[in-house]
Amino acid sequence: KLTDIKSCLIIIAVCFFAFFINNNIIPADLMESRNLATAQEMVRTGNYLIPTMNGELRLEKPPLPTWIAAGVEHILPDNLSAQRCMAGIAATIMALFLYLLVQKMTKERLLALISAIVLITSYNVIMMGRTATWDIYCHSFMLGAILFFYKGIVSRRTSWGMFIWAGTFLGLSFLGKGPVAFYALLLPFLISYIAVYRPSFKRKGLPIVVMLLVFAAVSFWWYLYLIIFHKDMTMFVWAKESTAWMERNVRPWYYYWQFFAESGIWSLFLLTGLCWPWLKRKVTMKKEYAFAVVWTLVTLVLLSLFPEKKTRYLLPILIPASMVVAHYVVYIFVATKEKKLTAGDRVVFRVNAFLPALIALGMPVAIYFLFYTKGQMGLTLFIIVTLLFLVAAYSIFAGGVRMKSMKVFTGVVLLLILVETLLMPRVANMFNNTEIKSISAVREIEEVNHIPFYYPSDEELRIELVYEAGRRILPWDIENDTTLLDSLPIVLVSGKPAAEILPPGMAERVNLHFIDMYDNNTRPKSDKKRYSPKFVRYVTILEKKAD
Repeated sequence: KLTDIKSCLIIIAVCFFAFFINNNIIPADLMESRNLATAQEMVRTGNYLIPTMNGELRLEKPPLPTWIAAGVEHILPDNLSAQRCMAGIAATIMALFLYLLVQKMTKERLLALISAIVLITSYNVIMMGRTATWDIYCHSFMLGAILFFYKGIVSRRTSWGMFIWAGTFLGLSFLGKGPVAFYALLLPFLISYIAVYRPSFKRKGLPIVVMLLVFAAVSFWWYLYLIIFHKDMTMFVWAKESTAWMERNVRPWYYYWQFFAESGIWSLFLLTGLCWPWLKRKVTMKKEYAFAVVWTLVTLVLLSLFPEKKTRYLLPILIPASMVVAHYVVYIFVATKEKKLTAGDRVVFRVNAFLPALIALGMPVAIYFLFYTKGQMGLTLFIIVTLLFLVAAYSIFAGGVRMKSMKVFTGVVLLLILVETLLMPRVANMFNNTEIKSISAVREIEEVNHIPFYYPSDEELRIELVYEAGRRILPWDIENDTTLLDSLPIVLVSGKPAAEILPPGMAERVNLHFIDMYDNNTRPKSDKKRYSPKFVRYVTILEKKAD
């Protein structure tokens, strides 16, 4: 029999495989590099209130996730895996919040457990929980705010504590990424909850006011600080960001038509669960199911109305979408026990089940050609991996034939766990640049530790290089600014050898001590589309010539 403690332990166990194991095999991408370079600089300068990135103010993003990253940087410097673990913890908290919310709304632990596990095994959530980006924080905190707000609303007594907690989490969400989760998660929830449940807010007015005051106290103090001490820059950044939301990455309204694909292996289950006219008379928890569907569709509409669109912005839709999938799985489970399944139910469910079964069945063949024949996997491991995937395939296939939805569900989860634990490192090696020579090596060179770094201002400096080097690399107008020669030595990070880019008069005044040429491309040279010379840099010490 399921208990809350047992359910939460199951969720945490699945989260371990989804977010934490093998989380360091993929190099930091652009977004991670920006975030972590800001955190590194925060620790080096001791300036925690005004974030900077490579010496320039970075006020576009609220600071809470950066503070978290800076805390990790203090304890475990230059540890990408530890930074990603913090995102994994945020994703785990989000899954636990979803479990508690669904359990509170439906009084069904099985439905709540399945909702949480579907969420953490959805493609978009796995990716966000395995990378040190900021989106996962604001939505996790917002789901916590929704949970406590809901508890406060349905409580017969005036539950001040619930509203205070709701206000606190609202503030943390705002400090995580501004109003993003308010629009993408809170607003769709409120619209759907009011439309389906028509709740009474009688005697809840004052607690809601207190909630909003707590929210303001937690979130707005930092913005007031910015206005007081950096008013002009703050206003400029806010205007720029507001314009960017309307003009950057603008896509047509139908851009998110493939939203269901963000749930990964649950895509077909989600589409089936969204067939509301077909399922609304079948499910036992009709109002709860209708709420999950409405919440999903309202979120999709609101996100589609917003001009700027990116697939990672679909993260909040997976929260109600996971509930939709869970309702469908539980319906099959209950209808099978009560022998109420129709012929149509059997056909549709088997189609849903056989697709992941075929994927699991085909995995040993793919592993054989991709890894075993190329010597990346020994015979013993290949046999073990093959047997495990065949077990997952059998579980899913047998569950589909016998209409055992729990057997299919556990088989799909096992399939994902096997991929994340056994295959991800080898798949990453297929795409990663095995000959990478990272500029992070300069951190170990004693002679450059206390020398400032510069790059030619007419070249583009990738922020990934700043993060890997672990220090500021400032622009230098080589042609027109000779004053820097008075403060030699410096380190020049350039796209060409220093001797080729220094003007003749300047070259005669300095000694060049070439350190090395670094190639930070994460993709191999054979990948013509993604291999870029922008990541190839020459590092040279410029020293004064003896008179």
